[in-house]
Amino acid sequence: MQPVERLADKLEAPSLDDRSYRVIRLPNKLEALLVHDPETDKASASVNVKVGSFSDADDMPGMAHAVEHLLFMGTKKYPKENAYSQYLASHSGYSNAYTASTETNYFFEVSANSESSDSAAPSEGESPLYGALDRFAQFFVAPLFLSETLDRELKAVDSENKKNLQSDNWRLSQLNKSLSNPKHPYHHFSTGNLETLRDAPRKRGIEIRKEFMDFHDKHYSANRMKLVVLGKEPLDQLESWVADLFADVRNKDLPLNRWDGIQPYSDKEVLTQVFAKPVMDTRLLDIYFPYQDEEHMFTTQPSRYLSHLIGHEGPGSILAYIKAKGWANGLSAGEMDVCPGSAFFTISIRLTADGLKDYQEVVKIIFQYISLMKETPPQKWIVDEIKGMAEVDFRFKQKSPASSFTSRLSSVMQKPLPREWLLSGTKLIRDFDADAITKALSYLRTDNYRLTVVSQEFPGDWDHKEKWYGTEYRTEKIPPDFEAAVRKAGESTAKDRPTELHLPHVNEFIPTRLTVEKKEVSEPSKAPKLIRNEEGVRTWWKKDDRFWVPKGNIVTTLRSPLAGVTPMNVVKTKLYCELVKDALVEYSYDAEIAGLEYNLDYNLTGLDVDISGYNDKMPVLLEKVLVSMRDLEVKPDRFKIVKERILRGYRNHIFQQPYSQVGDFTRWLGTERGFITEQYLAELPHLTPEDIISFKPQLLHQMHIEVLVHGNLYKEDALRMTTLIESTLKPRTLPELQWQVRRNLILPKGSDSTYVRTLGDPANVNNCIEYYLYVGYYADMDLRARLLLLGQLTDEPGFNQLRTKEQLGYIVFTGAKMAATTMGYRVIIQSERAPGYLEERINAFLGMFAKSLEDMTQQEFESHKKSLINKRLEKIKNLDQETSRFWGHIGSEYFNFLQVETDVAHIRSLTKQDLIDFFEHYIHPTSAYRAKLSVHMVAQTSPKQVAGNITPSEQKEKVLGLLTKYMTSMGVGVDEDKLSLHFNHIDVADGDQSAMISAVSKYLTEDAQVPEEHAQQVVEQGQQLMSTILPSLGIEVQPLTDGAEDLPPAPPVKKTVFIENVHDYKAGLEATAGPRPLMDLSEFEESEPKL
Repeated sequence: MQPVERLADKLEAPSLDDRSYRVIRLPNKLEALLVHDPETDKASASVNVKVGSFSDADDMPGMAHAVEHLLFMGTKKYPKENAYSQYLASHSGYSNAYTASTETNYFFEVSANSESSDSAAPSEGESPLYGALDRFAQFFVAPLFLSETLDRELKAVDSENKKNLQSDNWRLSQLNKSLSNPKHPYHHFSTGNLETLRDAPRKRGIEIRKEFMDFHDKHYSANRMKLVVLGKEPLDQLESWVADLFADVRNKDLPLNRWDGIQPYSDKEVLTQVFAKPVMDTRLLDIYFPYQDEEHMFTTQPSRYLSHLIGHEGPGSILAYIKAKGWANGLSAGEMDVCPGSAFFTISIRLTADGLKDYQEVVKIIFQYISLMKETPPQKWIVDEIKGMAEVDFRFKQKSPASSFTSRLSSVMQKPLPREWLLSGTKLIRDFDADAITKALSYLRTDNYRLTVVSQEFPGDWDHKEKWYGTEYRTEKIPPDFEAAVRKAGESTAKDRPTELHLPHVNEFIPTRLTVEKKEVSEPSKAPKLIRNEEGVRTWWKKDDRFWVPKGNIVTTLRSPLAGVTPMNVVKTKLYCELVKDALVEYSYDAEIAGLEYNLDYNLTGLDVDISGYNDKMPVLLEKVLVSMRDLEVKPDRFKIVKERILRGYRNHIFQQPYSQVGDFTRWLGTERGFITEQYLAELPHLTPEDIISFKPQLLHQMHIEVLVHGNLYKEDALRMTTLIESTLKPRTLPELQWQVRRNLILPKGSDSTYVRTLGDPANVNNCIEYYLYVGYYADMDLRARLLLLGQLTDEPGFNQLRTKEQLGYIVFTGAKMAATTMGYRVIIQSERAPGYLEERINAFLGMFAKSLEDMTQQEFESHKKSLINKRLEKIKNLDQETSRFWGHIGSEYFNFLQVETDVAHIRSLTKQDLIDFFEHYIHPTSAYRAKLSVHMVAQTSPKQVAGNITPSEQKEKVLGLLTKYMTSMGVGVDEDKLSLHFNHIDVADGDQSAMISAVSKYLTEDAQVPEEHAQQVVEQGQQLMSTILPSLGIEVQPLTDGAEDLPPAPPVKKTVFIENVHDYKAGLEATAGPRPLMDLSEFEESEPKL
């Protein structure tokens, strides 16, 4: 047997990286990056296969995506379809995958330790990584493509596609593809659906399972695979495992796919403009330039020079000019990889209403700026600035979650990089190449682009619908006069261009002080120190003692009693924040590209001001933000633009995915004080610039200041910046007695309420449910531990039952839901099925789980406890994560910085009987004590609306008529009387699909005597037909599921009470106590020397 070949033993890595690396190639040519991380608590692996949707058959789009789904459904060594997911769930893990144009990426994450307290690398027999890797490798060695899972997984693909049908990102991306060169695979529909992957192929007589297996056989080969494995184990151990477990992946010596001979845009597609109507109220101008493939230009990366200048937002930039004209709110630019051999350079502008009218002027300005770039030789100082910041960012790069790292690196390994540069190759620019930049600019020509204009109003005469998503559009050649004006702009000289357009100045925010005083600590501090605690100010501070990077975070809440008292005040506060940010765009952009950012936002208690990044120039940016807040000049023209942008944002909220909206209503119904988007939308139109001018001083007049300073910052820095906030804003003190007390509402024992909302998007076919069970007070640590463990226990079985087996929808969540002062258990499902049916299936699942919990072995129970403890003890990966954790505890007003340790202690002590008692009392559908609130998001078009005046007998007659036509088209002779006899005892109006399909099946075999194989084909395709024709006749469908006869029955539950009046409902509920510190704050005051 050939030996494993070592390609690299040392990788160029960030300065603080404590990992060791090795790149190997197995005899079957599978290449692997092995990563030894002695400190990790999560292990991970990812395989990237260099094949994606561009390799789909033209007549079966979505094949690569379907294979990605089906690959997880059992292997020869582990035939049980959910063996992999069960193993991961029991070891604090999870998995996922994605299909891209030219690659498919599979990855998992799992505990690095066999025991929650173990810090050493576990042995092979105990290692969760080895067990997961063993199961994972089999997907690429001997997948089964289980026939019984085929239909389910294709439905999952279909559900995923339907989830995206109303997403503008997906719709506009597909429109660009559908209007591209049909000879290039960019033209493909990549997701697939039931029609493309099952129904149409079967009509053509294709055995679809064989097609998927053939695709896998044709395209999956060891030489096309890149593997990354990250674990606690030594590199030699990881190498041994990989060499053993992946040795049997077949190498077919397949060539790498390239598409050099053809481009996504032919001459027919360039110099055209496309007008597209979005779902959201959005105005965009996108410019696509066919561009060079930069895959081999990793040392120079010329497109970064282009995107740096075209995408700049500071003085002299395109955005600064068109923003001053009132034409735009934002601009982005950059290279977009298509495939080996092809790319686009794209420019995207967020237009105002005036900018939409004058979009041609915006295009001309862009080409005038491009002409400026072409006439100015490539500037080495600009490349040096980009190069220098890239080096600083890479030098101080912190760790990311394990699976994010492995998934990204397995993709990077497909690039033609020196193996020593796998970590740095895409990050660093190594050379200044003026010729390469000049060549890159040559693609940005006036005869080499396509425009897309996106708007709900303009031009209004869309005359086509895109095939896959139904996007309305119109396309035409660029009008001759417009084309000539663009050509003139592209040829402009300095005397023709606006003087406001020029290259950027030297960036004063580039950090120069990058030193970190590192001190040895026995254990990092788990809480910040309270270094100032006065009536008007609290300052928390922690000098970083974990990550040792020259970065910091300043997080501030300015409590104001006015900010959230009414919907009107909330909207005023938001408008004020957005106007300040609008005024700071040009100034703050230099800071942003130098790794220093700010944010100004609002919440119901006041304002949030955050500064994060390299600490060198942090006080400079903070002062500028504070002065801008204090001295904001409300300009009527900018007010109009910002107000309109917020208005569109509120309107667009109702077009979001239902599962993204449903939680807003659950929160609203569960809080004593709180508002929803429609309340803000009612107030915004009435606001004027004068309202904000008069509101601003009132908002800033009286506040309490709470600050967290964390990172490479000393105590004196923290105190100085706190003083800077005070001295700049000069607020009066807001006494603690005037602070808003946050309270949630208590659901009464035994209550069952349902709130129904109709979706705002008339075209979205999905319903959604959030099923919430109230458990108790947030600070009850014993109850909290039980709730968290229940979430762990139901995570995998909930997904497996509700999504995988019953196929209720692509979106399925189960687990704990935490609010300010309460907590509970929730299930979210987004589905085409009616919310009432989803509620019934959730009840059935919970009833089934009660039995599973009873039957669970002690070993399984303890394994889940360990898995949850591992999750709770997961190490913080970077400074920002630690800041977020600290600020979460401060903002909650519980100040429970030892929350993790408290949770773990309570989880450790739980017994199986504790969970059974908890479940029976708070969760079980038949419990007399449980308190439930369901929110149903209902699609606008319901079968009942469709039904109109159709009677049940007419419905049955139409169903029989359609079935007769269908079977005749499938070559089956139909005796209508005999077929009708099989339907005598079926209530068609009740939507019992299973009974109807059974009747058809009996007719085919008993009366028509159709051969079994043909009958099965007719029945399978008839199921899809049935799910379409029944709703069209106004019939609420009882969905078909695989193994429907095996579905767990739903237990009987009490009748729900529908919430008709939200005010009355909330008025009838008691509120909790507000949050209070779990420790005296004096415990956090500094009593030891600073670092």
